[in-house]
Amino acid sequence: MNHLIQASVKVDKDSILQTFKNIQDDICQKIELLDGSARFHEDQWDRPGGGGGRARVIENGQVFEKGGVNFSHVYGALPETMSAGLNLPSGHEFLATGVSIIMHPVNPYVPIIHMNVRYFEMSNGDKWFGGGIDLTPIYIDEQQADYFHRSIKHLCDQHDSNYYPTFKEWADRYFYIKHRQETRGIGGIFFDRLRVDENTTIEKLFDFVKDVGDSFVPIYSQLVEENQHKTYGEAEKEWQYVRRSRYAEFNLIYDRGTKFGLDTNGRIESIFMSLPPQAKWLYNYQVQPGSMEARTLSLLKKDVDWIKE
Repeated sequence: MNHLIQASVKVDKDSILQTFKNIQDDICQKIELLDGSARFHEDQWDRPGGGGGRARVIENGQVFEKGGVNFSHVYGALPETMSAGLNLPSGHEFLATGVSIIMHPVNPYVPIIHMNVRYFEMSNGDKWFGGGIDLTPIYIDEQQADYFHRSIKHLCDQHDSNYYPTFKEWADRYFYIKHRQETRGIGGIFFDRLRVDENTTIEKLFDFVKDVGDSFVPIYSQLVEENQHKTYGEAEKEWQYVRRSRYAEFNLIYDRGTKFGLDTNGRIESIFMSLPPQAKWLYNYQVQPGSMEARTLSLLKKDVDWIKE
């Protein structure tokens, strides 16, 4: 793809920044084609402490009720809360950049999807990559879950056979809504603080992170195409709103990206871009035994092996 860096090009913060911008451009273009009617609106923003970003939001489309593809590049003094979390004395500088994506479809049968890739660099020389991709179906289709996880595993195996089992387990534990005792969806992969060591180089790590970014549209397009024309009624929409409320709860209570954005005085509209346009918190909501909704709830567990032989 046009945003891939050739092996001969040095991997540094400038090349990472440009690649992330290109990933954002590429995904936005393809999401617009996938939707067929809506277009992204861009807001460029500046952070008072240093840096800024490009927030791009798509709304009221044929396929996507709301979605965002955000690029950010922020830097400056490391906040005290983050210094404490990293067990560092105050006074350090940081740089963080990444692309974050969330899509909330119109049709309840099209799953919510989230993806992000990011890079963090400290003034003490420490640097690492993070990211992941995960799926939140409103109605779990086990065959489609198999496809999603099989695709992610294939991506990981091209880089390291340990990546998928390690990062899949990490996702199961990270995307867990403790107060509900259920996972946010069917997971995927989640990784953080991938550093250079004796077994890998920054080029290899960056190649993996780029491939995660490149995987988003090809994987998601198939799920959209398989589900976007399925018929639904008020009951399915209400269930979608209930499941969206769980998504919002996770993002507001547990999500590291939300906390990072708030701790670093990021742009509030960009931070909360991930929230759905509509959701419902119905008192003591109960699903009907034997229903598709009950089936989905029964599968929102950790450590499910979604790949079937």
